[in-house]
Amino acid sequence: MTTLQRAMHMALTALLLICSVAQAQTLRLLFAGDVMLDDGPGRSIAAGGDPLAPFAAVLAAADYRIGNLECPIASGGRALDNKIYTFRAAPAVLPVLQGRFDAVGVANNHAGDYGKDAFLQTLTLLDGSGIRHFGGGPDLAAAHAPLWIDKQGLRIAVLGYDEFKPRSFEAGADSPGVAWSEDSQVIADIRAARAAGADLVIPVMHWGWEMEPAPDDRQRQLARLMIDAGADVVVGGHPHVTQGAQYYKGKLIVYSLGNFVFDGFEQPAARRGWLLRLTLDRHGLIAWDTLAADMDAAGTPHPVPGAQTPCGKAGDAVVRLCANP
Repeated sequence: MTTLQRAMHMALTALLLICSVAQAQTLRLLFAGDVMLDDGPGRSIAAGGDPLAPFAAVLAAADYRIGNLECPIASGGRALDNKIYTFRAAPAVLPVLQGRFDAVGVANNHAGDYGKDAFLQTLTLLDGSGIRHFGGGPDLAAAHAPLWIDKQGLRIAVLGYDEFKPRSFEAGADSPGVAWSEDSQVIADIRAARAAGADLVIPVMHWGWEMEPAPDDRQRQLARLMIDAGADVVVGGHPHVTQGAQYYKGKLIVYSLGNFVFDGFEQPAARRGWLLRLTLDRHGLIAWDTLAADMDAAGTPHPVPGAQTPCGKAGDAVVRLCANP
């Protein structure tokens, strides 16, 4: 081999190494909307079914999977008297979540449906199943602590907040509950995550009004406030319907992913949710898309090939629509 050939070989090897490192430092992060495992989904699981089976391949393809757990998972507790709808899934549902979701958010208006003991049992059962959780905890500090994702060379902080009643289940200094969406606290948490070394910060919000097809002024204002404070992507849920997506200062906001595993809804809009797939590197969002999920009468979601749902990539000025595979 000549000197020139050796030099070219070394240059090519270095280029391949650079490309390999760059590829390794991208992360495919997936978010699902409301996962409610009581009622229809709970009955399906008790009968040996698996509500997540239709999306097993999609979930397996992501590097990290996060869902909103819209119910406690517990055997104890007592249903709150002041709520119209209360949910509690049996511990037997946990194997369905294992291996499908790496973490779940618990900052929502159903986390406390069966009281503090059931909420704490939920956290203990999740821990024992290897499923991480965020947006709630045994006290205020734990509820506001980020979910840290250290993977593929990235360090990502995911924060969770609820701002839909009842606020009575907000975590206290020494009492369990969820992280409440108080603007000053949310901003402080985002800035603290940055100071702690986060490459990216992603707040996950439980906000808005049920069955409204578009975000309200409060959601829009808070999303922009969070991005101004340093958030890279904002992800929302709670309305039980999807609410579209937009960019603000080049940052993505997905206002509501809607439902993912949920029964009891007659309205077609509430029986379709989105899975959000983000491709990230340490500088931010590279590309993203959404996949439609239509829920059957038992609350099991199914893919919708050919559906047109929002998508985009770095540098886009407006949200595009892409056909689902």
